[in-house]
Amino acid sequence: MNNVNVKLLEEFATIPTRANENDAGWDLYSIIDTVIPPKQRKTVKTGIALEMPEHMAGLIWPRSGLSVKQGIDVLAGVIDSGYRGEIMVCLYNTSDDNVSINRGDRIAQIIFQEVPRIMMFHQERLGSSQRGDSGFGSTGT
Repeated sequence: MNNVNVKLLEEFATIPTRANENDAGWDLYSIIDTVIPPKQRKTVKTGIALEMPEHMAGLIWPRSGLSVKQGIDVLAGVIDSGYRGEIMVCLYNTSDDNVSINRGDRIAQIIFQEVPRIMMFHQERLGSSQRGDSGFGSTGT
């Protein structure tokens, strides 16, 4: 098991939670009331900072209910283990209506993932593969 320390930076901040013990994502909560206009994005404060093991990263993902019911998408976020600042979530309103976000709303989820240690090496040539340089839809849609 890995431990993640949470610092509450604001009065209304909430420690991330999971609905079920085996859920992959931990819910992140808004500490502000805000309105996101149609086709606009807004960065929303969570009021928390994290300290996770060096071999971990936190990936910010949408919550399916918020996406399906209100048309809110979460723009990608990667939280590196060395980052100690406030976790912020960039929300995008895909709908044609204003969407209200209230303090205490679950706005995104963070999924923790192990990060392998990688070394990069410059090479003039790369080994061949069956796929080669085919990309972007080359295997069908």
